[in-house]
Formats: sequence, C-alpha cells, structure tokens
Amino acid sequence: MVDDVPLRKAGGFTLIELLVVLVILGLLAGLVGPRVMKYLSTANTQTARLQIEDLSAALDMYRLEMGRYPNSNEGLSALVEAPAGVNNWNGPYLKKKNLPIDPWGNEYQYRSPGEHGPYDIFSLGADGAPGGEGEDQDIVSWQ
Repeated sequence: MVDDVPLRKAGGFTLIELLVVLVILGLLAGLVGPRVMKYLSTANTQTARLQIEDLSAALDMYRLEMGRYPNSNEGLSALVEAPAGVNNWNGPYLKKKNLPIDPWGNEYQYRSPGEHGPYDIFSLGADGAPGGEGEDQDIVSWQ
C-alpha cells in the first residue's frame, strides 16, 4: 500500500544554512585574498626585472657584433629585425624572436644614449605613468 508510506521531506538547504556558508566564504576571502594579491604584484615586478635583464644581455650581444647599441630610433626592435643600413647584423638576439611586453601589457621603453648609462630600459609599472609605489613603481635597468 502506497498510502501507508510516510512522505519524506524534500532535501535542500535552508536560508540560514546558505547564509552561514556565505559568511564563512566571505571571511576566507578576506583573509586569503590580500595575501594572494601581494604575491601577484611581486611576481609581476620580478617578471619585469627578469625581462629587462634579458633585454640587457641581448643588447650586449648586439653591441659585440655591431660595435654600438641600437639608437633610440632603432629601438629594441633592432634585437629582432635588422635596422636599415646595417650589414653585419647577425640576429635575432632574443630566443623567442619577438620583443617581450611588460607584465601589464605595455612595451618596454628604451633610450640610447641613456640618461643613466649607454642605454636605459624601463617599464612604467601597472599605472603606465612615471613614479609610483608598489605595483605602480617603475622598473628600470640602471638600479
């Protein structure tokens, strides 16, 4: 007899149980989120420093073969494409055969002659403006 079987209460969560779970998730995000963001910004800065070091090494190889660094007009693209009027270019001087962009999606800035040495390579950080602190700080080749 089907009528003698007690009906089972439908399974599910109550509103209170859902609110408790949301509060716990909010607390966890509040504790863990800032730490993760700190490591992310540090990783971007370190990546930019490493890319600038790689570009500097490639510029040194360029100078060994060409007898000079590329000027500001030729730019860093001289590391992957022969500049006009250059005969003894033996590149590309970068392993990936293309210019890296900084971790924030911007091109690295290049000056030659530089204000701090034979050349300056720098990234303006996350904000894309000179100066700044934290993730917005400039990452430069001369420090």
